[in-house]
Amino acid sequence: QVQLVESGGGLVQAGGSLRLACAASGRTFSTSAMGWFRQAPGKEREFVTAIDWSGGITGYADSVKGRFTISRDNAKNTLYLQMNSLKVEDTAVYYCAARRFGSYVRRLEAYDYWGQGTQVTVSS
Repeated sequence: QVQLVESGGGLVQAGGSLRLACAASGRTFSTSAMGWFRQAPGKEREFVTAIDWSGGITGYADSVKGRFTISRDNAKNTLYLQMNSLKVEDTAVYYCAARRFGSYVRRLEAYDYWGQGTQVTVSS
């Protein structure tokens, strides 16, 4: 019902920046909240940041506060993640997710749709 496609990943040196995008198609009105999660090799997928439909409410994991910024453009059906001051420990596959109803939450299980992920690699 909703398809999500991430883009913008790549290789960057520590201290650099990347901007990820997530294009949504299908029942885009069913994306009341959207978020970014990441999964490093050998580790569980973890919450990074999320945003409600209006863009007025956002939340961030402590590890990325002050460095990452989430935003969405509903007219373009696109979610963004601006990542600054990247660290080696930010290396992971980054996933876009959408929740059908309600505001943003941090639980992975609360999200209904997922993209296939985009690789972000930060070198020292």
